Amino acid sequence: MKYLHLIWAALFRRKSRTFLTLVSILAAFLLFGMLDAVRTAFTSGGDSVMGVNRLVVSSRYSIIQSLPASLENRIRSIPGVESVARTNWFGGIYQDPKNFVLSFAVSDDYLDIYKEIELPADQRKAYDNTRTGAIVGAALAKRYGWKVGDKIPLQSTIFPRKNGDKTWPFDIVGIYTPAKGAANGTDQSFIFHWTYFDEANAFTKGTVGWYIVKLTNAKDSDRVASAIDALSANSDHETKSQSEQQFNASFAKQLGNIGLIVGAIMGAVFFTLILLTANTMAQAVRERTSELAVLKTIGFSSTSVLTMVLAEAIFLLLLGGMLGLALATVLVPIVSHGSGGMLQLPPIGPGTWAYGIGLMVLIGALVGALPAVRAMRLNIIDALAGR
Repeated sequence: MKYLHLIWAALFRRKSRTFLTLVSILAAFLLFGMLDAVRTAFTSGGDSVMGVNRLVVSSRYSIIQSLPASLENRIRSIPGVESVARTNWFGGIYQDPKNFVLSFAVSDDYLDIYKEIELPADQRKAYDNTRTGAIVGAALAKRYGWKVGDKIPLQSTIFPRKNGDKTWPFDIVGIYTPAKGAANGTDQSFIFHWTYFDEANAFTKGTVGWYIVKLTNAKDSDRVASAIDALSANSDHETKSQSEQQFNASFAKQLGNIGLIVGAIMGAVFFTLILLTANTMAQAVRERTSELAVLKTIGFSSTSVLTMVLAEAIFLLLLGGMLGLALATVLVPIVSHGSGGMLQLPPIGPGTWAYGIGLMVLIGALVGALPAVRAMRLNIIDALAGR
């Protein structure tokens, strides 16, 4: 743009004010980038093509209400069901209440259903033959420095053992890695035998948290889901069968509607940003009234003046906003690593950048429109006279 040097000079005419405004814009788009990563992590964590042929069968009333173990054989008998696995939430803590471990008690079929969990054959054999055996994801093992052969005590926040002790001993017999295309966070789990859990815990003997159902054909999911739910209709343990993606999304929503929360926060941030930058632009143009009049006097058209003021506002937003998104791009992996893998934030991708740049241009045009129109309509004689 041939007027870029004029726009740059006008933008930094008041360096302190411009710097503070840029810091505010940077902070807003840094927050935008971080929150968008959080939203994506919670809303798309279960979007894996590997789970399209799996259903999750849980209680219709609450995810924390158990189902009877006797339901398993009835589910297996439904045409279209290939295999069924039992799963119970454990709620483990390692050494300190802050060290939460995503832990599950699962039946033997579980590892056969989840092909994205890749475990060496010798470790799988050791797991099958060890009552207190557990396998852990590579990221989780790295976080705590665990290795095969370690004896790990986990304290359950929910289930005490029959002797009243909430600390459960486990032997790590395998460390698994997620296959390519596995869902986000697959390598963060601590998995152990459902039979060990069922025999040793003081409560809920013979019950299952939820069932994982592998289908012969993913196209039969609706029919099979309806047939499974019909098994326990009008009973005290009615079920809700849904795709794995839907189950993961509903599990995340136990924390609240993440999309709505993020949207509300960003709405408030951008509303404040609009007020701030609009005031900055209005004040900057008002201070340069006589200078704009001189530009018109020496031949600049009203359209050129309007374009320069509008471009100044957009450039201000782009400069601060892109710095903020760049900083967010750097910080997101650092935050993920600093959380020890508990918070698996996806990297800020082209979609977030495109959306962010679109917002920068839109906000810039919005806050620059009124000052630009006033500059375009400026009367040369009145402006030079200070009226």
